[in-house]
Amino acid sequence: MRKIILLFACMFGISVFSQIKVLKNESLIEIGKDNSVGLYKKEDKYTINYQDLNTANLNTFRSFSFQNVNGDVSGLYKLITDGFIQEPEGNIVLELPHDIIELHYEKNYGQVTVQFIQYINKNRKYVGKSQFLTKKQVDKIFGRSNGKSALYEKPATMNHINASKSATNTASTVAPGSNGKNKKSRK
Repeated sequence: MRKIILLFACMFGISVFSQIKVLKNESLIEIGKDNSVGLYKKEDKYTINYQDLNTANLNTFRSFSFQNVNGDVSGLYKLITDGFIQEPEGNIVLELPHDIIELHYEKNYGQVTVQFIQYINKNRKYVGKSQFLTKKQVDKIFGRSNGKSALYEKPATMNHINASKSATNTASTVAPGSNGKNKKSRK
């Protein structure tokens, strides 16, 4: 009888007083990465990670996330790549659930590049900046060169992407910023 009570007490003590909880292992799927910028998927949440070049500490990495509602990942890719075809006059401003992202286009060595500028928690005081990316790098990040773009593209919606449709969802376009008018080329 004493063994049963002791066994019961041990089992009861472990389950009640345990501080360690085993969680389900949910892994990130890498869609694409180039240098210090990458796109990752977890369920239907997409995250862009980048090394923040706006801080003195080059070990600072930041990220912003959004859901793939109505093809927002494809819409973001199209919005970015359209800027390589016809460079916008100012920054393209996107409002995400937690952050504001600006797509800043600039010519570097005669080639159009884009940079993510993140206003963390929609606060203009806290700014993160990615490296400048070429069209080839954007294609790699969005999985166009490795076939992983199929993870977020749906055949039915791929031809019907409308940037204004995203305005009612998670990534919306806002009037372009005025800080892109006096651009200087990097040499």
